[in-house]
Amino acid sequence: MPFQTLLGQDSTVLSFKEYLGYVKRYHPIAKQAELTLDIGQANLMRSRGGFDPRIEVDYERKKFKNTEYYDRLNTTFKIPTWYGVELKGKYEQNEGVFLNPAENVPADGLYSAGVSVSLGRGSWINERMATLRRAKFFRERSRADRDLLINQILYDAALSYFEWLRAYRETAIYRDFLRNAQIRFEGTRSRAVAGDIAAIDTVEAKIAMQNRALNLEQATLKLANSSLELANFLWMGDNIPMELRPNVVPDIGSEADIDVTLEIMGKPLDSFLLENHPKLESLSYKIKGLEVDKSLKTNKLMPKMDLEYNFLTETPELIGSLAGGEYKGGIHFMFPLFLRKERGELKLAKFKLRDAQYEFDNAELQLRNKVLAIYNELESYRSQTQQIGAIVESYATLRAAEERKFSFGESSLFLINVRENKLIDAQLKEIHIQNKFFRTKAKLFNSLAVVPKNL
Repeated sequence: MPFQTLLGQDSTVLSFKEYLGYVKRYHPIAKQAELTLDIGQANLMRSRGGFDPRIEVDYERKKFKNTEYYDRLNTTFKIPTWYGVELKGKYEQNEGVFLNPAENVPADGLYSAGVSVSLGRGSWINERMATLRRAKFFRERSRADRDLLINQILYDAALSYFEWLRAYRETAIYRDFLRNAQIRFEGTRSRAVAGDIAAIDTVEAKIAMQNRALNLEQATLKLANSSLELANFLWMGDNIPMELRPNVVPDIGSEADIDVTLEIMGKPLDSFLLENHPKLESLSYKIKGLEVDKSLKTNKLMPKMDLEYNFLTETPELIGSLAGGEYKGGIHFMFPLFLRKERGELKLAKFKLRDAQYEFDNAELQLRNKVLAIYNELESYRSQTQQIGAIVESYATLRAAEERKFSFGESSLFLINVRENKLIDAQLKEIHIQNKFFRTKAKLFNSLAVVPKNL
């Protein structure tokens, strides 16, 4: 049954898997992560626009004192292609008294079809090509960044749930022991009223009860604050925050579901691989984008030489007319003598690339060592959990034995309280170790940058 429909019931258990499912689906940061992917796709579309065919129309006319100086119409259809080649189709129609002689065309206009080619700078890579390649890498990098964002918000949400669970369990412990202290106080007071014991003997039982009540009040405050912290991660579909009501409680048996929910179940150390880690993928695509930038800057060291050739004809409907000897062509050559700007830009591109490679190597080493350390922590906490469980059981046995002795008149409330304080401390330590164990599992989930598919 969905969590939202359970809010009005007297007792509602919010499971760990259900909670993270709401976070992944409705939290604004998770939605923002999806926008990262959309931005990458939009950036790629914009870059592909550099290769879109385009139509250009230039029209100018000047008339002064009943004299038509010129009337010029120039329309061009261009198709940019890869490797600096651009196909062109053109139509010109010019007339006027003061027209430039080079612009004289037949009365019905002049048609041309041709190509422009970059042979030096821009031949094997140019701005359009580099922008498109970088956009493709940016799109793939945005996928990795999205996974990192989603993983991070789920990690933060998981830590909040574990703190909520810890506060809930501590509150339950203090509530149980307060009930025991109240029972002992009532029993002691009844015996004092009956004259079996002195009235002063009830003071110790009352002090124990008051201490338990104080501990419970502090634990209740901690639980309320952790509930508010947890509510920060709960949202509804229309970006409306959800309020966590007091009757909603964590699943105290969630330990078995954590590994499955976080999808770290069955991931032994020897199966750990870094190749597909989103952080390293993101840095790898960053490096590839900088390599494209370096190639572009290297290409700019070459001389700029653009060739253009256009067939001219008055009769475009006759294909053979484009094969005649009438043409318009040209060559443009440019080469800076010192290349200081180009060489400086290339050095900067190399430095940026080297910096990104250093960042990748450092991140790879940090991730590897961090994961190894987390596996060590997990093994330690598994052992600590077993040990503290045995300690709690032993303290419970001592407390029970002391109560039996007290019932036979062979012990005192002081000794019972001593045994019980030890038991409380052991149980709180057990909760503390369990919380660290859960947090370490979440750290493994965060270090591996897992994005659960089953939420």
